[in-house]
Amino acid sequence: METVPFRLADVAARPWKNGGGTTREIACWPPGAGLDDFLWRISVARIDAGGPFSRFAGVDRVITLLSGDGVLLRGGFPGGEHALTRPLAPFAFPGDVDVDCALQGGPSEDFNVMSRRGRARARVTVLPAAGELPPASCGLLMAVGGTWRVGGDKGHEHILAPDMGLWWAATARGWRIRRDAGQGDGGLIAVTIDTGTYASTGDAQGHEPL
Repeated sequence: METVPFRLADVAARPWKNGGGTTREIACWPPGAGLDDFLWRISVARIDAGGPFSRFAGVDRVITLLSGDGVLLRGGFPGGEHALTRPLAPFAFPGDVDVDCALQGGPSEDFNVMSRRGRARARVTVLPAAGELPPASCGLLMAVGGTWRVGGDKGHEHILAPDMGLWWAATARGWRIRRDAGQGDGGLIAVTIDTGTYASTGDAQGHEPL
């Protein structure tokens, strides 16, 4: 399929059933899939109040703080507790365990990746400067700070300003990425997803900024 560009401001926000926040779904695969049958799903959520996360059986998750004071996560993942308070530091955990969050200040905004365990494997990295991503069958790039130039899509160069991005699926693509000079803090979130058959051992991977 063709590369799909997006602006976060253009993605509709949907309120949670418990009233604790909103979610903007950027991409979901395959087309038309719902919360029970997606292969992978990428979204941005605003957390306005503490409370339990929804459980997703057989799904691995990676969450990354974008803005705000963050949350303290407690649940059935290794260690039992994680302070999601440092921006752009991905944290991976299984989606089928009980997880509760407590706000560490005001509302926070988080980037979320979910992948179906055993059928898709997601990696989330944050690039602070120039880099190169090897081909992946599916994925997404989103600028968090600065202006980025992304090449490799049939020779076309995409220019991504903050909160702009692109995603692709079902066609392996690699990318050459560089950042305009003098852009200050922030980074580029890069999600790469390989689909196929994998051992069901929790394959989602969150990585510190490179």
